[in-house]
Amino acid sequence: MDSDQPVFYRAATPSQTDRQNLEQGRRAFERGDDEGALESLERVVASGLRFADVYYRIGIVHERRGELESAATSLREAIRINPAYVEALLALASVCERGGDYDQARGLAERAGQLARPGAGGLDPTTRGKLANQQAALADALVSAGLHREAIEHYRQALDRCPIYHDIRHRLGVALREAGLPFQAVLEFERILDVRPELVESRIQLGLTCYAMGRSDEARKAWRQVLAVDPTRREAAMYLRLVGAAGPTASSDWTTTPTSAWSTIPLATAAVDRPVDVSELADPAFGAFLE
Repeated sequence: MDSDQPVFYRAATPSQTDRQNLEQGRRAFERGDDEGALESLERVVASGLRFADVYYRIGIVHERRGELESAATSLREAIRINPAYVEALLALASVCERGGDYDQARGLAERAGQLARPGAGGLDPTTRGKLANQQAALADALVSAGLHREAIEHYRQALDRCPIYHDIRHRLGVALREAGLPFQAVLEFERILDVRPELVESRIQLGLTCYAMGRSDEARKAWRQVLAVDPTRREAAMYLRLVGAAGPTASSDWTTTPTSAWSTIPLATAAVDRPVDVSELADPAFGAFLE
């Protein structure tokens, strides 16, 4: 669409041709035919009709093609037509995040979050899941920028909506530890393992957190449990060897240790045989662990 050209809108009463274009555009969009979808849907827009769903689909097609500016323009129009369009808000937040505008992305995600509150009409489970993952993605970006405290808030908001998304809780635990809140981190890892004891990634991180706190016996116990479940996890065996040779003792006084004085990074990076990859435990639908 050429934004320099004026667009004249008419009453939202589609003609037979409009209905055909709408249906063709919808079917093409659903089967992943981006070219066909864009061609049909832009004919609808050119006719003067203003449907939020049409602009939303056009925006998604542009995003798929990497045309972020065009995607943002179409998604904003969808939101202008329907300010409560949660899917469009989340899609625009994703576009802004890809473009590096994290503040705008966060604002859009928070606006979408308002619609998820009781009394706002509620959301179906799919939309709640997408919203939770969008907030978690923003938290991931904050972690990458070293803003762990802000990230923690967003991880918690995501979990308020989807408490059983254990991959988000796992990332929350890591963020808590790196923010200097190891006791809270342990609680989050233990919450995961109480319901999903087979999730060895969380048990590995539990061991790392205990090790950083000076609780080497508990760290060793956690890593032995990992190997009992999955003997192929070489990093757990590596950690056991390293901690057996040297490491903090259980008598270490955590409260007198400055945050900057402890780190699990040297220990974690020593296990080069298999780097930690929590994404392998993710649900394919939402990128989240399910109950």
